[in-house]
Amino acid sequence: MMYNICNHIHRCKSASTILTSVQSLYPLSFIPHSHSQPTFHTHRSLTYRSDFMEGNGSMVKDAEKRITRVLFCGPHFRASNEYTTEYLQKHSCIKVDVLPLEDVPKAIANYHVCVVKSMRLDSDIISRAVRMQLIMQYGVGLEGVDIDAATKHRIKVARIPSDGTGNSASCAEMAIYLMLGLLRKQNELQISIQQKKLGDPITDTLFGKTILILGYGNIGIDLAKRLQPFGVKVIATKRSWASCAQHTSKLSRNGVDDLVDVKGNHEDIYDFAKKADIVVCCLRLNNETAGVINDNFISCMKKGALLVNIARGGLIDYKAVVNHLESGHLGGLGTDVAWTEPFDPNDQILKFKNVIMTPHIAGVTEYSYRSMAKAVGDVVLQLHNGLPLTGIEFVN
Repeated sequence: MMYNICNHIHRCKSASTILTSVQSLYPLSFIPHSHSQPTFHTHRSLTYRSDFMEGNGSMVKDAEKRITRVLFCGPHFRASNEYTTEYLQKHSCIKVDVLPLEDVPKAIANYHVCVVKSMRLDSDIISRAVRMQLIMQYGVGLEGVDIDAATKHRIKVARIPSDGTGNSASCAEMAIYLMLGLLRKQNELQISIQQKKLGDPITDTLFGKTILILGYGNIGIDLAKRLQPFGVKVIATKRSWASCAQHTSKLSRNGVDDLVDVKGNHEDIYDFAKKADIVVCCLRLNNETAGVINDNFISCMKKGALLVNIARGGLIDYKAVVNHLESGHLGGLGTDVAWTEPFDPNDQILKFKNVIMTPHIAGVTEYSYRSMAKAVGDVVLQLHNGLPLTGIEFVN
C-alpha cells in the first residue's frame, strides 16, 4: 500500500493533487480544516494530513506517516522540553520542537500541541494555529493565553493541576525558603562572612509569627501544612472556602479547616494585612488580581512586615514596593517572580539588603518537572491515538 502511495504521489504535480491522491488511496480519519472541531476517536488512532507544506512552501515527504508535532515556546524553563523529549524518545510518531519566541507566530501553523511556557499567545497568533488541537501550560499559569480566542477557534486550553505533580509542594517549600532567608538576613550573613564577623547580625525566627496566605489554593494548602511545625499562626484568604472541602480526605490527620486559624475572603485582605508579620502571595494572576499588592495594601501591613511572592510578578505594584522598601516600612521582599521577566540584574531593587530574588524556579524541581513531563507526554500520546485526554484541567 505505501509503495503505491509513494509512486502515485511522485507522479502528482500539486499539493492539492497529493492530498486528493493520498485520500483516495489511504482514507484519513482526521483532516484539519481551518480550526474545525477536532475529532477525538476512542476506537482508533487519529490520522493527520501530514504537514506536507512547511512555512517556506517546500514539500515534506511524510504523507505516509502520522506525526503529532509538539511545540515548546522559547528557551526558558529548558528542563520542561528536555524532560518531555526524553519521556517521548521511544515514540517516533511524536516530534517535539523548541522554537525562539520570535519564531512561534510564523511556525505555529505546523503544530498540533503547544506548550506555552512564558509565551503570550494573543488572538492573532492563535488564528494562525490552523492545526492546533491543544494549548497547554507546563504548570498552572495561563494568563498569557487568549482563552476566548482559542475557544473561538475550537482549540482546547488546559493546565496541569499542581497538587498531583509536586508542583504546589515545590512552590510551598520555596515560600518557606524565602521567609527563612529574609528572617535570617541571608544577604547580610554573606557580608559578615566576608568581614570575618561572628554572631552578627542578629536574626529572627518563624516561631510565633502570623503568616497571611493570599490565595488558599493548592499551593496555599501545601504551605499551611508545612508551616505547622514552625509554631506560627496562619490566616488565609480565599474567594470560596467551600472548594477546600475536596482536599480534606487527602490530609493524613487534620482537615483543611484545621490548618488555618482565621479564614477570610478577598474583601478581608486589608484587614488581614494589618495582622500579619509575613504576607505570602499565592494568587493566580488575572484582571481582578493584577497589582493587588499596591500602595494601599502595603501601607496596611505592619511596619517591618515581610512580603513573599511565589505566584506572578504582575500581582505586585513595583513602584509601591520600592517606595516602601526605601521608607523602611516594608521589612523585606522575597520573590521568585518579577514584574518583567527575564529579570534585569541591574534593577535598583537589588540594592536593598533585605531583598531576595530567585529566577522563577519555585516549581522547577526534579520531582515536579519529571511528573509534568509525564503528564504532557501522556496527553500527547492520548491525542495521537484518539483517546480521551486525562491528567490535565481544561479551562474552556
